[in-house]
Amino acid sequence: MVEGVEMVGALKARTGVSGLDDILGGGLSKGHVFLLEGNPGTGKTTIALQFLCDGAEDGERGLYITLSETDTELREGANSHGMEIPGLIDVFELVPPESLLDAEHQQSLLYSADLELGETTKLIFEAFERVKPARVVLDSLSEIRLLAQSSLRYRRQILALKHYFARQGATVLLLDDLTADVLDKTVHSVVHGVIHLEELAPDYGAERRRLRIVKYRGQAYRGGYHDFTIRTGGVAVFPRLRANEHFTTYDRHQARSGIAELDALLGGGIEQGSSTLVLGPAGTGKTIFTMQFVAAAIARGEKAAFFGFDEELGLLSNRMRGIGIDIDAMRESGMLHIEQLDAAELSPGEFAHRVRERVDIAQAKTIVIDSINGYQAAMPQENALILHIHELLQYLNRQGANTFLTVSQHGLFGDMKSPVDVTYLADSVILLRYFEAMGKVRRAVSVVKKRTGRHETTIREYNIGEVGLVLGDPLAGFQGVLRGIPHFVGEQKNMLDIGGNSDS
Repeated sequence: MVEGVEMVGALKARTGVSGLDDILGGGLSKGHVFLLEGNPGTGKTTIALQFLCDGAEDGERGLYITLSETDTELREGANSHGMEIPGLIDVFELVPPESLLDAEHQQSLLYSADLELGETTKLIFEAFERVKPARVVLDSLSEIRLLAQSSLRYRRQILALKHYFARQGATVLLLDDLTADVLDKTVHSVVHGVIHLEELAPDYGAERRRLRIVKYRGQAYRGGYHDFTIRTGGVAVFPRLRANEHFTTYDRHQARSGIAELDALLGGGIEQGSSTLVLGPAGTGKTIFTMQFVAAAIARGEKAAFFGFDEELGLLSNRMRGIGIDIDAMRESGMLHIEQLDAAELSPGEFAHRVRERVDIAQAKTIVIDSINGYQAAMPQENALILHIHELLQYLNRQGANTFLTVSQHGLFGDMKSPVDVTYLADSVILLRYFEAMGKVRRAVSVVKKRTGRHETTIREYNIGEVGLVLGDPLAGFQGVLRGIPHFVGEQKNMLDIGGNSDS
């Protein structure tokens, strides 16, 4: 909900688009004219149809005036989204009848070459007087701009349309496909509000769509860009997440992992409502560490959600079953939600929306994002990645959820490099490393950061086998473990027997 906005349903016309009304502070102010602009293919017609259909559900008559598409094309487009244009919505065409041979056709169809601007306006007014609609869509302004032939004449026609519809008390949506003159902002200064749609084409993957409110007189709205998608059912908008709008009181207690040595390393566990980053090279078991906390949370009776960008879910299930964690049983019980995400098809706004659904609706208290490497692939720029993660973590913390992020570092031994540095965002950082000792490759874990309390400064060896995750005593006899090739200065008695070690 937009902060500081009083929702007065009687004064707002809902758009019928999921998420858009939230951005607009409740919808479109009734009795005003709004502009919906965007290049072809950005979803203007779909949003317009949803706007009219929503009004029809409340018994409001609607009028769709089209200068570009036919009635048949509009209805086919609506059917493709599973929508049916109801009888309360009239479609009035002003398109060239090139396919029509019947000169006595009853509809008002005129050749654009013969259609004068004044006559066009007159036909629009006549259609309005005949239908008496509460909601009107005019598609599109590009045709009127071409007919006007000058900026002055175009502005006067838009003003004439605005004043006419204002006297009638109708809520009007003007569509502009920006094909006539992109730089002409005449309508912006005339209308009550402007919604701008964009389509972005990344180097790889599906196109991304976003919108922003350019202008809305006398109304607070959610600024900035908001991702949206066009799918079966219509347009769905994902409002940009603002963590300061969400806060829930909860009990701050220590959430344990179920492994005494790991909890000791963490100073007793993870504080409820905090974020933890598990950092390490490929194969060190980052996912297994996070799943250990998931299993412990479910054992306490709490719900959890796992969002995976990298690993196929069938393989993950088999791996976890091999170490004694049955995620299939957790899913069937309804305690665990697992979702495999395709970074090439997903926008960051939609991902944040999916996470919010699990927390707000399903009341999940443990969230795993595996991994930030895959999440980064869904971002157009690294700067945007940092901002999105920051807002998402702040939101999850304020909801009392424990969040676990994984980052795979480049390399296996020696200096490790991360594709993106998010260590400063996380409340706790668990560092995993390979190291060589006694002729074998071993694994070590340490906690290098914990904002919420004390933690061990030691380094512990760990093993992943059939019994699950096992941590040993602190490696007091080694120096340089985190660099990968340590120096042995003590005794071997605190080393784990890794003869039965399995891949992670």
